[in-house]
Amino acid sequence: VVAEPVAAVQSLAMTLLVPAGSAAEPARQQGIAAILAEMICRGAGPLDARAHSEALDQLGVQRSTTVQSIHMGLSAAMIGSKLTDALDLLLYMVRAPQLAAQSLEASRDLALQALDALNDDPQERLLVTLRQRHLPAHLGRCHLGTRPDVEAMQLAHVQDYWKQRFVADDAILAFAGRFDWTQLKDLVEHHLGQWDQSADEPAPGKPGPGGYFNDQSESAQVHIGIAYDAVPEPDERSILQHAAQAVLSGGMSGRLFTEVREKRGLCYSVYASYAGLRDRGVMLCYAGTTAPRAQETLDVLIGELRRLGDRIDADEFERAIVGMKSRLVMQGESTMARARAIAADQYLLGRPRSLSEVAAKIDAITLDTLRSFVAEHRPGPMTIVSLGPKALRTG
Repeated sequence: VVAEPVAAVQSLAMTLLVPAGSAAEPARQQGIAAILAEMICRGAGPLDARAHSEALDQLGVQRSTTVQSIHMGLSAAMIGSKLTDALDLLLYMVRAPQLAAQSLEASRDLALQALDALNDDPQERLLVTLRQRHLPAHLGRCHLGTRPDVEAMQLAHVQDYWKQRFVADDAILAFAGRFDWTQLKDLVEHHLGQWDQSADEPAPGKPGPGGYFNDQSESAQVHIGIAYDAVPEPDERSILQHAAQAVLSGGMSGRLFTEVREKRGLCYSVYASYAGLRDRGVMLCYAGTTAPRAQETLDVLIGELRRLGDRIDADEFERAIVGMKSRLVMQGESTMARARAIAADQYLLGRPRSLSEVAAKIDAITLDTLRSFVAEHRPGPMTIVSLGPKALRTG
């Protein structure tokens, strides 16, 4: 349990992570985490779906569930004074969900609709394929699952997955906002003091195939994705990886936007993001363009990613640092963002970091250290995926 007080607010946010993400799904049950994340919202403890939802609404509790690779998350935000009543209802969802037969079909239908929606969202479809080809199989899974597995899912499968993966070991409960620490600690002990059990680590999957793949699509638009390895989040140099990403994609003044979109007019959208995991990091890049300009867009995008190691200008550096600080300030004004951030820190680093600690790391970055970092960490082998009418040249 980790908690960060925010004195200037009346709200309190909570994030609970349990080791029930898509990486742990059994063979031929991909999508079970997405179904379970929906079903725990449909009745818990002694209350059926309607009564449980109305009880939380009467307390003004905003809540959501998410499926990640390693964890399933339950997040909630409320007025701090409502914690005692709200925590009881929220933890029912984790410790005593009803998982009723009638809620399975509705949850399955929503999961199938989400899978179908990928066909109407080519950017997300591309990124799903990119992650599957670049990451190990268990980490690259689509969090929505697969249609055959979702259609074949049985209630007993979902109930077994809940029993096996909703366990105390490796679970993280984070709070941020207005609270009394003694009261909070006593409440958590009351509700979760007897919670135990552990779960095995997800079995490592085989490496992704990497290379280049074109997802055939007869469309006037072409979507391009690139992935390459970066330093993991626990690495002391990860703050420099964040800064390098900010140079590339720190808003409309970022290098990719300036060079690929603004100067050349090659695409309507372009960005890069960094995902730092425990044992690996990944840089993901995306560009959306038209078929006639797709090849040039890819060529220029690859060129700019590689050119980063040659030179970073002082102006680019200053804009990136200011952007990082601004985003940190805005995170500090959201209790939900802080709860999620310290929960992620606890998992990735083994401890939460304060805003001031992160700010000090950003302040310690110099132009010379960033230049040295990007020169030493040039993009390695790239996984490239395009979604469009014809394959592109990558060499």
